[in-house]
Amino acid sequence: MAIERVAVTPAAEALLRKLQGVHGPLLFHQSGGCCDGSAPMCYPRGDFKLGQQDVFLGTIVDTPFYMGGPQFEYWQHTHLTVDVVKGRGSGFSAEAPEGVRFLIRSRVFSDEEYAALQAEGPPRRGPPPD
Repeated sequence: MAIERVAVTPAAEALLRKLQGVHGPLLFHQSGGCCDGSAPMCYPRGDFKLGQQDVFLGTIVDTPFYMGGPQFEYWQHTHLTVDVVKGRGSGFSAEAPEGVRFLIRSRVFSDEEYAALQAEGPPRRGPPPD
């Protein structure tokens, strides 16, 4: 049974599709930094350099979602849902000019879900293979 680590709300999906029309392919990254660094950041793909410690959590609306390695250590037991709300996010994230910001809603995996994830092995780290 494949367990997804990240999902998207209908509102965030609609915004992602709009942003893809403007910017082309996108990428999400969530670091463990303070302030804006703790929010999911959306970039035109290629504008953010992924490192070997970045963890690939999945793809939503054709958009890969990565999390910084140290942040993943805290969130590895958690299912993430990308949502969007009104308000100002980071000036560097693609949604900022829209007057909205992406945010994460989360829940802890059930014991069964977490066991299935453990059976799959650790998620991929680093940029996607060429």
